[in-house]
Amino acid sequence: MKSSPIAMLGAWRVRLAEGWGKRSVIGVPYGFLILFFSLPFLVVLKISVSEVFGVHFGELLTFADGVATLKVDLSNYLFLLTDSLYVQTYGSSIRFAFLNTVICLVLGYPFAYFMARSPARYRPALLMLVSLPFWTSYLLRVYAWRGILEDHGVLNQFLLALHLIDAPKHMMYTPFAMMVGMVYTYVPFMILPLYATLVKMDLKLLEAAADLGARPWQAFWLVTVPLSKAGIIAGSMLVFIPSIGEYVIPELLGGPRTLMIGRVLWDEFFSNNDWAMASAVAVSMVVLILIPLAVFNRYQTESSSLRGTES
Repeated sequence: MKSSPIAMLGAWRVRLAEGWGKRSVIGVPYGFLILFFSLPFLVVLKISVSEVFGVHFGELLTFADGVATLKVDLSNYLFLLTDSLYVQTYGSSIRFAFLNTVICLVLGYPFAYFMARSPARYRPALLMLVSLPFWTSYLLRVYAWRGILEDHGVLNQFLLALHLIDAPKHMMYTPFAMMVGMVYTYVPFMILPLYATLVKMDLKLLEAAADLGARPWQAFWLVTVPLSKAGIIAGSMLVFIPSIGEYVIPELLGGPRTLMIGRVLWDEFFSNNDWAMASAVAVSMVVLILIPLAVFNRYQTESSSLRGTES
C-alpha cells in the first residue's frame, strides 16, 4: 500500500526535525568553543607572530601591486627556545604540576576507595564533604593558607605549643608552601573521577580473585588498580593541566624559587607590556597543555574501541 503525499510530507518533516535536533546538540558546543576559545586563541596567535611598531601590530597579510605578502615574525618563539629563563620556567611548571599530580593521586586514591566502599547511605555526605571547598571562594581558600603557614601563623604556634620546635619555621614563600596550596586546591579534582570509576566496579571480581588464592593486596594491584585506570588518567589530567598554568597559588604562597609560567605570563603582559612576547608564552603554554589532552583522548578512543570489540 502506497503512502499518501500527506503522510510522506509528515515523515519528511519528522526526519528534518530530528536532523536539525542532532545538528543543534552537536553544533551548540562547537559554536561555544569557536566563539570563546578558537577566535580569542587566533587573536593571541596573530599578536605573537606580528611585527611590533610601538603600540601597534603589523598586518600578517598585505597586498601591494597585486602581490600578496605574508609576514610572520617567529623571533619571540625562537627567544623562548633559547632563553634559559623561559626554558627553566617551563621545566619548573611541568615539574611542579607533575609532583602535584602524584601527591594528589597518592592522597586521593585511598579517600576515593573509602568512599566507594562505604555504605550507600553515607556516600552523599562524603561527596558533599569533598565538594564543600567549592562553596567558598578559591582566592579566599588559598589566602587562608597564608595565616596558617606564616612565621607566626597557626601551624608554627601549634608546633611551638607542643614543644616540637624551638623557633618558628619559615614556610611561606617556599616551594613547600606552594605545593601545600596546590595539593589542597586540586585534590578534589582527583578524588571525584576516581570515586566515579571505583563505585561502578563489580565487587564479584575481587571475590573471584580471592577464590583463586589472591591476597587482598594482590587483588588490589591486579584487579582494582587496572579497572580504575580511566579514573586515574581523568583525575591526573584534571590536576596536571591547570597546575601548569597556575598563577594565584605561586603568587600568594610561592617565592622566587617557585617561578611558574603563569607568573611569567602575567609579568610579560602587565609589567613589561610586551604583548607579542606574552602572546607567544600563552600560545606555547596552550600547545604544552594540548599534549596531555591528546594522550588522554587517544586513551579514551582506544578504551572505547576495546569495549566495543569485547561486547
